[in-house]
Amino acid sequence: MSADTPALTAEIDPRLLEILVCPVTHGPLDYDRAAGELISRQAKLAYPIRDGVPIMLPEEARELEA
Repeated sequence: MSADTPALTAEIDPRLLEILVCPVTHGPLDYDRAAGELISRQAKLAYPIRDGVPIMLPEEARELEA
């Protein structure tokens, strides 16, 4: 596995997941461990997790397909 494999970079502290919200909608996020992302279904955005740190910038997020 390479260092860019999501399984290696997606681990995140469960306590952090309890308090994080989408910066766009202020709504809840779903943790997609396999993809290494936090998903905002309301904003249709997927925020990446890099080295265990969620990147909560809308310009860094991936838009979700409808």
